[in-house]
Amino acid sequence: MTRPNVLILMVDQLNGTLFPDGPAAFLHTPHLDALARRSARFAHCYTASPLCAPARASFMSGQLPSRTRVYDNAAEFTSDIPTFAHHLRRAGYHTALSGKMHFVGPDQLHGFEERLTTDIYPADFGWTPDYTRPGERIDWWYHNLGSVTGAGVAEITNQLEYDDEVAYHAGRKLYDLARRQDDRPWCLTVSFTHPHDPYVARRRFWDLYEGCPALAPVVPPIPFEAQDPHSQRLMLASDHAASHVTDEDVRRSRRAYFANISYIDEKIGELIDILERCRFADDTIILFVSDHGDMLGERGLWFKMNFFEGSARVPLMIAAPGLPAGRIDRPVSTLDVLPTLADLAALDLSGIMPWTDGESLVPLARGSGARSAVPMEYAAEGSEAPLIALRDGPWKLVLCELDPPILTNLEEDPHEITNRAQDPACAGVLAALTAAMRARWDLARFDAEVRASQARRHVVYEALRNGAYYPWDFQPLQKASERYMRNHMDLNILEESQRYPRGE
Repeated sequence: MTRPNVLILMVDQLNGTLFPDGPAAFLHTPHLDALARRSARFAHCYTASPLCAPARASFMSGQLPSRTRVYDNAAEFTSDIPTFAHHLRRAGYHTALSGKMHFVGPDQLHGFEERLTTDIYPADFGWTPDYTRPGERIDWWYHNLGSVTGAGVAEITNQLEYDDEVAYHAGRKLYDLARRQDDRPWCLTVSFTHPHDPYVARRRFWDLYEGCPALAPVVPPIPFEAQDPHSQRLMLASDHAASHVTDEDVRRSRRAYFANISYIDEKIGELIDILERCRFADDTIILFVSDHGDMLGERGLWFKMNFFEGSARVPLMIAAPGLPAGRIDRPVSTLDVLPTLADLAALDLSGIMPWTDGESLVPLARGSGARSAVPMEYAAEGSEAPLIALRDGPWKLVLCELDPPILTNLEEDPHEITNRAQDPACAGVLAALTAAMRARWDLARFDAEVRASQARRHVVYEALRNGAYYPWDFQPLQKASERYMRNHMDLNILEESQRYPRGE
């Protein structure tokens, strides 16, 4: 059978509330607008965990962090966990990655046949939290609000340089695939690091948002004393007391963030243009997703690491042959990407489905299916014990052994202002959701496993930094002797084979 190609376009820290049905009207995103018009648009998609490495391991494997054991940004993603790249490659696909996936550990491929770039973040255990030292800030790698107070304009930054490189190599790979020297179907994952902070954008994108109506948060800052305990921990972890964030800082940060969405839109447009010019458009699935969101100053919170909508909700759009375009409101998860891709590519996952926490979204997109309650986990910096959440219909419940429960009704209260956990009218909902979560999770065991993992990694990291140091960071290899023209090649054959289309 002929299987479709797959182009996965992943971005970093893109707030899903800005994609209520494709990009919000104030965003300057012509290419994502066009993609949305032909996509199944999942308006309420949630990350498996609101932090980069855990979210991405779960996105690739369809498993929650409690199964992958990728609890935080320094936890190893082990080689024996199948990813969508493994499944597609096993079925005969060529699999490639350009950009970030924040793999930690010596396996830097996880099913990808090749990586075209290195990662932007370290692959070792140096960013391991420590639950035995609650409340302690690790200043050299924890978030701080310098990204907010330093927001503005620059023509080149560390992250702009990275994403420019990611887009270049992805485009070059599409051209290589277009030459059809390999008959296999392909899956190319292109993973950008924007619009992740720091909130710094190129001038021409910044200028698009002069007078933007969305530069102020909808929910104003909540005083520290009135925040829930986990939000207080996150504020302390971000060293909020050491930074005076002004209203202008907030506006500049949000403006740069929106500008970087437009920057990413342009890069995505370049790739889709290559796809179309190289005659791939009719048989290629395009999937657009983020790993997690960004609070963007709502409630006075920044970045991610919590289960509020700005942090936990992400865009998900899928344009695929035979998949109807339209908005789907039922809550879904990034855990669902793996089984959905397998469904669209007609792969049999029956042997591993008991290990997955995701569900195929194809029936839901076709109007004939459903999705059960959506689970989330968090056990990384800013926490002192694991947090879990469940989105079921309009309700979201957050539990942690250290904190009172948080229950919100998102249909009635989309900005999550009121905690209904103590409302007698919601006692039945609270009891039912709590029972469902206790049946799914053993929080005491989860906590013990996280602490054991942290302790092991602290020992290993200290040991490996003594003496000779061999980093796990991925090193892209280029065979210079096989590129362009070399004397072991026939020039005529080379020129013909590297041309696409041929004979025109």
